[in-house]
Amino acid sequence: MSGISTSSVSKLCEDINERVNAFLKRPLAGDWPYFWLDATYLKVREGGRIVSVAAMIAVAVTTEGKREIVSLHIGPSEAEPFWTTFLKDLVWRGLKGGRRVISDAQEGLKTAITRVAGATWQRCRVHFMRNALAYVPKGQNTRSPRQSGRSSGNPITPPPTRPGAMSPTNCAPAGRNSAPAWTTPSTTSLPT
Repeated sequence: MSGISTSSVSKLCEDINERVNAFLKRPLAGDWPYFWLDATYLKVREGGRIVSVAAMIAVAVTTEGKREIVSLHIGPSEAEPFWTTFLKDLVWRGLKGGRRVISDAQEGLKTAITRVAGATWQRCRVHFMRNALAYVPKGQNTRSPRQSGRSSGNPITPPPTRPGAMSPTNCAPAGRNSAPAWTTPSTTSLPT
């Protein structure tokens, strides 16, 4: 880039770092009954090489229904110790009132939620849909990977309750990754 001095870039980066640190350390007042936790992997340059790191994010909803990003951290992986530290930081900053945590079924995250949050865990609809579509044969899956987690605008139909409705033969034909036998799901694993 021409026309921008290195000192201007340094000052701009310093200002951004101050704002980000203030955001990540701000107190979390009030009750936050619901929150979503997720991570994605990013490639970053570290020590002269490119490595994958996990970017963890927490989005919470106030009792008034306002949704807000409450935290974001970068760590080496989604292992349980990192999620535990991430959640303890939220509690230390004042996050309280959590009744339900929505996330994927990553074991380290579920363990950290149990240890720190003490809230009911619910599996995220997006991750549930992606995992379910992995059992649909390629030729029968009409949704693209980008659509797999997106709502079509139609409400999700509640599961049938008649006897045998949850049998594997009523759920999906055999194909690649044949679906495991369906059982009556637990209340902590299905989307609401």
